[in-house]
Amino acid sequence: MVADYDVIVIGAGLGGLTCGSLVAREGLKTLVLEQSDIIGGCCSTFEVDGYKFDVGASIVEVIQPLERFFEMMGGKISDYLDLIPCDPIYSFITDDGKRFSVPTDIDETTELIKRIAPEDVEGWKRFCRVGLEMIEDMMDAVMLSPMNTFSEAMLLAARNPQIMKFAPTFLRTHQGVIRSFYKNPVMIQSAAFQSYFAGAPPELGSGVFGYIALSEHLGIYYPRGGMIGIPNGIAKAGADHGMEVRTDVKVEKLLIENGTATGVRLEDGTTITAKLVVSNLNAQVTYFKLVGPENLPRWAVKAMASYQNSMPCPMIYVGLDKKPDLEAHHTVVTSTLESMNNVWNNYYKLGIIPDTAMSLVCWPTEADPSLAPEGKHILNFLCNAPAPYSPRGDNWDRLKGWYKEAAIKELETYVLPDVRDHIEYIQVSTPLDFERRLLHPEGGIYGLFSDMTTLAMFRPRSRSRAVKNLYLTGSSTHLGGGVPTTVASGIVTSKYIVKDHG
Repeated sequence: MVADYDVIVIGAGLGGLTCGSLVAREGLKTLVLEQSDIIGGCCSTFEVDGYKFDVGASIVEVIQPLERFFEMMGGKISDYLDLIPCDPIYSFITDDGKRFSVPTDIDETTELIKRIAPEDVEGWKRFCRVGLEMIEDMMDAVMLSPMNTFSEAMLLAARNPQIMKFAPTFLRTHQGVIRSFYKNPVMIQSAAFQSYFAGAPPELGSGVFGYIALSEHLGIYYPRGGMIGIPNGIAKAGADHGMEVRTDVKVEKLLIENGTATGVRLEDGTTITAKLVVSNLNAQVTYFKLVGPENLPRWAVKAMASYQNSMPCPMIYVGLDKKPDLEAHHTVVTSTLESMNNVWNNYYKLGIIPDTAMSLVCWPTEADPSLAPEGKHILNFLCNAPAPYSPRGDNWDRLKGWYKEAAIKELETYVLPDVRDHIEYIQVSTPLDFERRLLHPEGGIYGLFSDMTTLAMFRPRSRSRAVKNLYLTGSSTHLGGGVPTTVASGIVTSKYIVKDHG
């Protein structure tokens, strides 16, 4: 029987679109199915009353995976994306009230550190030397290479012996890396919060993510038209090579015959067959819901059940009729490293919403005024993170009003004292909303929890061991969630498919 498609990709997130585009370029007839009415997942944009809000992702840094993707597609990144450089990188408001903005230029940042933390200037310079060398040596070797097994990891090391000197970084914690360079609390605060970008507190996050703060000095960008510009650009590249994308189509089950994936069954009962299936969904959803435990060996059920979902992230979307008192695309209200760990252990893990923690205010109209009506502005706001999926003794539907009020008070304190008089639109998207809208279990924005023990070969494999001709991509695989890492996961998965079926 002839299959309808060579490849069916479930989910039009960045990993799914990247993988689908690359295999389409290889001549495989490819269909991407997306349950939502828009593509991109957390990296997307929606419009309300003339305001265009980003769903979750608010910036793109480490653009090498995107550049490499478009090269592999036979083009270049500027053919498909209009990326606006953002400088300064961040404005910081520390727990003791200090305010400063960090420029992109490394030499200018050195001068800033001389003023705010002179004892850490040499540590910063050493951080730059070590980090820049690591980023250069490891980008293609690690981020874009298959690394699902120990043998693949050993082969990678043999082919790239220069990276072995950085291996201890993967064994250290985020806070361990930061403390090896800095002593001043302000410097530690300004680098520690980024552990949450990988979905873990500083004491658990992998040390490799400690260098995010340096990678941003190589450039951070905002796509003109909103974050949806990235999935749109990837999808356009795929469409140029015949990839088909359908939205508002929900996959209910994988078709499994003799342990092999042969297609999908949709919510309306329609079946579509394929030679192989790629899932960009949360790995537990893929195996437990789409495949079903009855079609899995016991070891696979046990292994998948051992993973935790990543932390959720409530978001507040605000439309203003006045320019906010901000200096940068991102403003971070930081807290001490100890406080960040305490919030995780004594609030988040206990199901309690913290009343003080790291907050992040994104101001997209600083880079692209066209996202709002003329003279108006947008804020995408992460307030007192992280917050649990199931607040103990309560529920998010009831707490929405309270959380919105807390967010407004935070904005009054740090952004605009009279903000209440200038809010034209405000919406709270809770972890429960993210689960409903994006089908992310427990609202987890990074797929599965990421720490030192759950990266690369310790994550669900890109090529399934349990179901033949089933492949996985996205934030549950490879190096976890985030724009560059999910794009990289799509590249990695496509390499397996081309090797197996090209």
